[in-house]
Amino acid sequence: MPENTEVLVIGGGYAGVMAANRLTQRADVTVTLVNPRPSFVERIRLHQRVGGSHDAVVDYSKVLAEGVRLVVDTVTGIDAVGRRVTLATGGTVGYDYLVYAVGSGSADPRVPGAAEFAYPIASLEEVQRLRPVLDAASEAASVTVVGAGPGGIETAAELAERGRRVTLVCGGALGPYLHPRGRRVVAKGLAALGVTVLEGPDSEVTVVTRDAVRLADGRAVPSEVTIWTAGFGVPDLAARSGLSTDALGRLRTDETLTSVDDVRIVAAGDSAAPSDLPFRMGCQSAVQLGPQAAETVLSRIAGEQPRSVDVGFAGQCISLGRRAGVFQFSRRNDTAIRLQVSGRAGARLKQLVCWSTVWQLAYEARKPGVRTWWSKDAERRQLLQARRGEAPAVAEQTA
Repeated sequence: MPENTEVLVIGGGYAGVMAANRLTQRADVTVTLVNPRPSFVERIRLHQRVGGSHDAVVDYSKVLAEGVRLVVDTVTGIDAVGRRVTLATGGTVGYDYLVYAVGSGSADPRVPGAAEFAYPIASLEEVQRLRPVLDAASEAASVTVVGAGPGGIETAAELAERGRRVTLVCGGALGPYLHPRGRRVVAKGLAALGVTVLEGPDSEVTVVTRDAVRLADGRAVPSEVTIWTAGFGVPDLAARSGLSTDALGRLRTDETLTSVDDVRIVAAGDSAAPSDLPFRMGCQSAVQLGPQAAETVLSRIAGEQPRSVDVGFAGQCISLGRRAGVFQFSRRNDTAIRLQVSGRAGARLKQLVCWSTVWQLAYEARKPGVRTWWSKDAERRQLLQARRGEAPAVAEQTA
């Protein structure tokens, strides 16, 4: 009778759920998922929870394979030598292989007053903290959203559509990822909703107070409620556990997503830094990295050489309230192009993406390993070769 292999997945987000589900392909693998919450959080819908149009929560029974054991707890330390983790409740869980998928959260703003007076919204708990504050504020209260990425744009639009007086402080360009055409569409959509947009280098926030946001050019923007969406950070679990991390705290891995310190530890999602060339944080990369991390573990169990990571992008979709949106297409290497879909069609595409992401998790739970394709970026290998000073393959030279 074959020996059973215990695989532990830390983190029940997009990458962690995909990895856990993919691992159930083998009957001789026992999968345990440790997550601090009893429900799956749709992070790409958290701005809707802020605005009150969606709760952004899905029961794990709908997205997690029946064979996965869910432990609602927080991992506080990883003992790589002893192959076990410690839990916040005081217990331990052993493993043969570990998938590190702790995701990301709000970055330390390092702006005076921001930690005290601004409300981050990168997690469900942070949104739950903000909601009573918004509910208690009058409809005429000034709301300032700091951050010009998708989270900031979507939150500003969501609140403005519900009659809030919103100022979006960019600290630079509006929608920096977007192609100029897409940026113009977003600017027009925000203007139609009544959002005041402050962009450019002079819009960088220098101080946050109880009732205002101060900018680099000296302006003081009145703000009874300040929402902080600028930047992401990752948990320091890997660093605290003595594992190698990059400057942001992501676990350093090779191209098979295997930790550079331990062949029994594999990373996926926002907390992974393969070859010190990490992918953009978000569910688009997470749903690809999760199953590939699982495949690395399954290959090692089978005594086979794991395949190198292969992730490609399709673009970025941004909602502008419930009735408009922008789908910005990109090259597979995550570079935005001129093509975009906007207006009601853009909103429908955004809704489709949100729905299909949950569907993808559920499908993997029912039929693990059936879907093995994903978009691929052929340029990554060339970048790595250039970094190492290697000559490109002959086929690539003549392509």
